[in-house]
Amino acid sequence: QYADYYDEPETSGYDLPNFRMEGHLDLEGEPIDAEMDSFVVPDVVKTFFVGFATAVKEQNLQDIHFNYENNFNKLTERYYSKASWPPPEVVSPIVGDDKMFLLLYKELYYRHIYSKLQPTIDHRFESWENYCEVFNVFLDAPATGPLPLTLPNQWLWDMVDEFIYQFQSFCQFRAKIKARTEEEIRLLQEQDSFWNVYSVLNYLEALCKKANINTILDREKNGDIIAAKAEDGSFEFGSQPLFKMLGFFSLIGLLRMHCLLGDYYLALKAIEHVDLKNKSMFTCVTACYITTYYYLGFAYMMMRRYVDAIKVFSSVLLFIARTKQHHTRSYQFEQIIKKNDHMLTLLAACLSLCPYRIDEDVHSAIREKCSEKMTRMQNGDEVQFEEVFTHACPKFVVPVITAQEYQDGGIYGQEAYKLQLKSFMHEVRQQQLLPTIRSYLKLYTSIDIQKLATFLETDVPSLRNQLLCLKHKTLSLVWVDGPPLSGTLLPCSDIDFYLDKDMIHITDSKTERRFGEFFIRHISKFEEIISDVQRK
Repeated sequence: QYADYYDEPETSGYDLPNFRMEGHLDLEGEPIDAEMDSFVVPDVVKTFFVGFATAVKEQNLQDIHFNYENNFNKLTERYYSKASWPPPEVVSPIVGDDKMFLLLYKELYYRHIYSKLQPTIDHRFESWENYCEVFNVFLDAPATGPLPLTLPNQWLWDMVDEFIYQFQSFCQFRAKIKARTEEEIRLLQEQDSFWNVYSVLNYLEALCKKANINTILDREKNGDIIAAKAEDGSFEFGSQPLFKMLGFFSLIGLLRMHCLLGDYYLALKAIEHVDLKNKSMFTCVTACYITTYYYLGFAYMMMRRYVDAIKVFSSVLLFIARTKQHHTRSYQFEQIIKKNDHMLTLLAACLSLCPYRIDEDVHSAIREKCSEKMTRMQNGDEVQFEEVFTHACPKFVVPVITAQEYQDGGIYGQEAYKLQLKSFMHEVRQQQLLPTIRSYLKLYTSIDIQKLATFLETDVPSLRNQLLCLKHKTLSLVWVDGPPLSGTLLPCSDIDFYLDKDMIHITDSKTERRFGEFFIRHISKFEEIISDVQRK
């Protein structure tokens, strides 16, 4: 259905020195031209293709995982660190024209181009078409039994993650109209169905619905066993791990998509059936866990639920700190460290707006990396808040470019970011004087409002407004259990106060320090020292 939407790429774009191929037919049965015929495929890569295709065909999950996680990345470093992998047309005769494997390989092929090279507009269109074909294989599966396909959870997650990343990349590419050629602008206007925001959302929704994932998650929460057959006798796709995990990852994809579009209510609504206390499905793929909690925490922050954002960021930062040594050899290690840095910065911003007790290890990490930034933010430095938001926020997208914007030829990639920054800074400015007021209130059990106004160099009516603002801002929904949008309205400050005519009465509600964490942390450090001494 997507054929003829764009011109075929010129074969000279594939003119790479590493491939060689005898005369064969391409995927459509057309002869491969002379330039394609000159590509050299090393024997070790041919062996890899044959073994990988065999593992997929035989549904050998262990071999699929090994080829995907290890062999593909090793061969990339050895042969294709600065060039694309062999085009699917070249790989087809090597694997006996295995359609299913070629669809999956094309997903890796285009992902590699996005990662290591600069994708052209044709690459972007072709990758969209391939994702449609891959997802349609899942969505069109007959309800007579399980789909004869097995893929590791890591690949399923990477597939959904890359799908959204390429949509994000396409939106940024399209928004820079000034940098586009006339031919590219013509193609972007004509082929507006490619990487359309509604189509991307529809595919994610359809994958969730195919797996019936929301019902499956609710049943698992209740301890029910998921039967292979539904009540009407049809196959329950959610009972097959492939569909269950793909549906679950699509839910997380919807959380991310709605955050990129700036709809934080809908982002949290998308994962209302996910049990946040049961992390077994998150932690089966580390990148999924980190992504979920990053966007969940960011959505809470933008909805002014700072306590929930602080708890979410603290939880995932603690997880990364305790498991970091296990990911040092992972090809995703750099991304994990980058996300860790972003969440640490966002956590510092949340703590500046809403002081709250956090784990000592996380607090030490903030003191080590963000102490100067946090001091400035606590003093109400707007520029520092802007820098923190710009550094750590998601790359928001402009989902649609109008005909008038194409005609004007500007650059619109920053419009969505500027809108979200404006919303965040509006909240920051409302709280500019609150840290100073809070610091004075901590010094007294009661104080005359005129005296406090003198300290703050303001008038009494303005101070009353600021005190009401402090009351309002420190009262927030706090998640306890259930859907992420649920919560109990609680005071979230370490002090409480009330006004009696012209007198302010203050109650210090500071929690006592928990010494258990202190001893556990130092016992752990002591054990590390002993083990280091024994090794030496």
